Amino acid sequence: MTAGAETPVDPGKSRIGATVIALGVVSLLMDISSEMVYTQIPIFLTQVLKVPAELIGLIEGVAESTASLLRVVAGWISDRMGRRKPLAVLGYGLGAISKPMIAVSSVWPLVLGARFVDRLGKGLRSAPRDALIAENTAESIRGRAFGLHRSMDTIGAILGPLLGAWILIRIAGSVDHRLRMLFLIAAIPGLLAVLALAALVRERPAEHHAGAAPRLPRLSDLSPAYRRYLLVVFLFNLGNSSDAFLILRATHATAAHPALFKPGEILLLYALFNVTEALFGYMAGGLSDRIGRKPVVCAGYAIFAVVYFGMAVAGSRTAFALLFLLYGGYYTLTGGPQRALAADLADPKQRAAQIGAYYTVVGVALLPASLVAGWLFEIHIWAPFAYGGVMALAAIALLSRLSGPAKA
Repeated sequence: MTAGAETPVDPGKSRIGATVIALGVVSLLMDISSEMVYTQIPIFLTQVLKVPAELIGLIEGVAESTASLLRVVAGWISDRMGRRKPLAVLGYGLGAISKPMIAVSSVWPLVLGARFVDRLGKGLRSAPRDALIAENTAESIRGRAFGLHRSMDTIGAILGPLLGAWILIRIAGSVDHRLRMLFLIAAIPGLLAVLALAALVRERPAEHHAGAAPRLPRLSDLSPAYRRYLLVVFLFNLGNSSDAFLILRATHATAAHPALFKPGEILLLYALFNVTEALFGYMAGGLSDRIGRKPVVCAGYAIFAVVYFGMAVAGSRTAFALLFLLYGGYYTLTGGPQRALAADLADPKQRAAQIGAYYTVVGVALLPASLVAGWLFEIHIWAPFAYGGVMALAAIALLSRLSGPAKA
């Protein structure tokens, strides 16, 4: 099946409306909740539950794989229902309750269960949420809509760790007590996100195509342009290892040269690119509306290549600071426009399911990407970054040849 024609939008969709803004608020609140605790979960596992490090990899691997594989299924269910909001509410609700589940965990399998529930929620909500954004925005400003959503999401990713650190400082007692209290408190912004979604987000069921997706989408259902785009996404993400390797690279350099960074400064470097994306994500989305998604995403991939090649050889404080700051440019130029391009290329009759296919391809590629990066890092610290840079250049070469909608 080739991509169907866009359903004409009403005049209200020629600007970013209340639904898109409300979805941004929802994501901001949920990211505050998630990022408050994300960096503390490994500490809880190792220091409180005395879990060996290899089990942490198992827990996170199962959790992330769940989210990746479920997104296309959730999108298909949303298309079958002709509704987006119910699955989104369920997904955000599961994310909210996962935090107190960790708070009451006494053994690591319970933490695994909580992380599974959290990622299950993310898998359920991502594709229907993006379909809501696309269906409540004219194609001519879709990049701005996704850019705004990504910026608000990133603001939550900045505020969450800061709020979590402040709470941990204010709470007295043992590490066990302080972390459990943090996990409980983190449920509050998560629940606020669910309430905001339920109260503020509106959808028009009649505009969706209930029953139009009798089966899960197959590769043959996707337009040729979308299939080529997913190939580009898969190739790029095979070289896009976990951001933890950037931290590891700076940490390794500091171990060799202790004067390079003081304790805690590396985490401030990590925050730099989130600030960049929060400030400029909306502008990048607008740029993709004006000049097309493809050149903006290619520029983001090019910045990624520069950063990774730079990380392979960086050795000074200034070099690391500039590279982390520049890395924010990669996220800024790709975070919203990549999703907008997926929405542009998806068949409107199967939009949520086909957007879910985009997320699934990303997730499937990221697991081997981090495994390969870990193997290469053991060979030499520069190897995973050289590999990631080469893969980014290959993705640019393929994406530059992609044909599709005018805004592609």
